[in-house]
Parts: sequence; structure tokens; C-alpha cells
Amino acid sequence: MNLPLAHQELCIIPKIIKRQILNYPDEWTQKEFLEHKRDLEKIGIEVLLIDTILAPIEKANSITYNPHELKNYPEGSVFVFYCDSGKATLDRLPEYKTKFPSMHCISLKGGRGYWRKNMMLLDE
Repeated sequence: MNLPLAHQELCIIPKIIKRQILNYPDEWTQKEFLEHKRDLEKIGIEVLLIDTILAPIEKANSITYNPHELKNYPEGSVFVFYCDSGKATLDRLPEYKTKFPSMHCISLKGGRGYWRKNMMLLDE
């Protein structure tokens, strides 16, 4: 798994610096989403799957896109937006990054169409 380089040092780095050193890509696959969600939540960073098309993904804990509600999440949270194919959310990523400057915004590669409801992570 390819976590951002600085993840190994997060426990000793102050919260303000954490946000500045983490470099996230514009897209995550479902597998990357599940791996990063597991690992980031262990160190206190919230990772949210955000539905932009009012079509929840079966067996995925997603929330509906609501800008006013999303602004209440802790600074440095990771928002993973999805649509049907992943193209619209990738195209709108600059808009999301402008709207939520204190958060990390990512598009789900392949969107809802590539989501495998039975995919799970196995302990290594």
C-alpha cells in the first residue's frame, strides 16, 4: 500500500503540520479508499465517502453531499466524492477544493459503477 510518505511520522508531528505534509492524489480506487480510510482513521483523520448523485452505494457508509454540513467536519478530513462514473467528480474537484480549502478532496475512480459491494480488506 502506498501511503503518503509522511504517514509513518504522523504520531510525532503537530496537528497543524500534518495537513501541510500529506500529499493526496486526485483519485482513489475503491481499494485505495478502503485502505486509506482504515489507516487514516487509526490516527484520527476522518475519511468520508460523499454521494453527489443521490444514489447511495450498497454496503458503503456514504453521506449525501451537503456543503453546509461538510464544513462542520474537522480540519484535515478527507472527502472522497463519487458520481456514476467518476468523471464528473474528477472534473469538479477544483470546485470542491475551493469550497473546502481546509479539507483534502479526492474523486473515487470509476465512481459508483466500479464499486464492488463485497470487496473488503483482509488483515495482512
